[in-house]
Amino acid sequence: MITASLAAAGSVLAAESSEPNPLLPETYDIVWSLVIVAIIAVVFIKYVLPKFTAVLDERTEKIEGGLAKAETAQAEAQAALAEYQQQLTDARTEAARIREDARAEGAAIVAESRTRAQGEAARVVENAQRQIEAERQQAQVSLRAEVGSLATELASKIVGEALEDEVRRSRVVERFLDELEAQTTADAGKGN
Repeated sequence: MITASLAAAGSVLAAESSEPNPLLPETYDIVWSLVIVAIIAVVFIKYVLPKFTAVLDERTEKIEGGLAKAETAQAEAQAALAEYQQQLTDARTEAARIREDARAEGAAIVAESRTRAQGEAARVVENAQRQIEAERQQAQVSLRAEVGSLATELASKIVGEALEDEVRRSRVVERFLDELEAQTTADAGKGN
C-alpha cells in the first residue's frame, strides 16, 4: 500500500517534469528499500521482539517479585516494630512495678528500723532508769550513813554527852531521818 502510493507519487512527478528531481529517489531504490525494511521488520518481529518481550516480562516479574518481597519485608518490619513497642511498654511497666516494689520495701525497712530504734531507745531508757534508781538507793544509803554520823556528832555536841553506843546512835539517826522524810512528804503533798 505504501509502496503503491509512493510509486504512483513518483510516476506523477516523473510525468510532470522530464528532469529527475534530486530530492526524490528512483522507484527501484524505493522498492528495494521497502523490501529490505519488510525483511528487517519480519526478522525483528519474529526473532528480536519475542526475546525483547521475554526480557521485559522477566524484568516485570523480577520487579513485581521485588515489590512483593519489599511489601513482605515492610509487613515484617511493621510486625517487628509493633513487637518492639510492646516489649518497650512491658519493660516500662515492669520498671514501674520494680520501682514501686522498691519504694514499698524501703518504707518497710524504714518502719522496721524505726520500730527497732524505738525498742532500743526504750531498752536504753529502762536501763538508765534502773541505773539511776540503783545509784539513788546507793546515794540514799550513803547519805543516811553520812547524815547519821553528822547528826550523832551534832547531837553529842548539843546534849553534851557522847552517843557512842551504836544502838542508841542508830535509833537517833533513824528517828531524825524519819522525821525529815515525813516533813518532805507533807511539803510535797501541800505543793500539789
